[in-house]
Amino acid sequence: MIRAALLSLALALGACASAPAARPSGFVDAASVVPGLVVEMRYGGAHNFVGRPIVGYEAPVCLLTREAAAALVAVQADLAASGRGLKVYDCYRPARAVADFAAWARDLDDQPMRAEFYPNVDKSQLFELGYIAERSGHSRGSTVDLTLIDLATGAELDMGTPFDLFDPRSWPGDQSVSPQARANRMALQTAMLAHGFRSLREEWWHFTLNGEPHPETYFDFPVR
Repeated sequence: MIRAALLSLALALGACASAPAARPSGFVDAASVVPGLVVEMRYGGAHNFVGRPIVGYEAPVCLLTREAAAALVAVQADLAASGRGLKVYDCYRPARAVADFAAWARDLDDQPMRAEFYPNVDKSQLFELGYIAERSGHSRGSTVDLTLIDLATGAELDMGTPFDLFDPRSWPGDQSVSPQARANRMALQTAMLAHGFRSLREEWWHFTLNGEPHPETYFDFPVR
């Protein structure tokens, strides 16, 4: 199983080897555009569902298309009026990182982070349930994973579940979380949808810009 997963990853990375390594001109460092944006790029470190840095993340930088970053400027301004702000966990994701996730998912013996990120899901079902896929909208550059923070303290607001918990409780409309968590999820949804993003049914943190500039292009330049 491990050998098959490594072979899958090697083939995927080989297919990506000819892709341009330079960042396209239409992408920007979102933190340089969005005032006060907090960045915690989870896949560049070990605190994620894999338990190690992911292939393609070479620096803790939130890269997005100019259009998506501009929309976040408006979201941040709206939230600031009520003392809240945005913290991002993932932004543009290279195709090679998606291939890394897929190879990890096929290796059923590699589960050091199960207790935190997928305690109630059998790893063999991650593809079937849609938690892992062969392609990700993040690779198109206009999808972002984020949460709300208190601007005064920098503390994350209660969203009911941690980021990247593979569980129905992470669905934005889940009713099992506390009333405060539901209110915080609604505040995030309202702000993002008001400025041109659409949400994902299964993840309260995931949003994609409507009218994204590269709807059919999956980029593979590294995050740096």
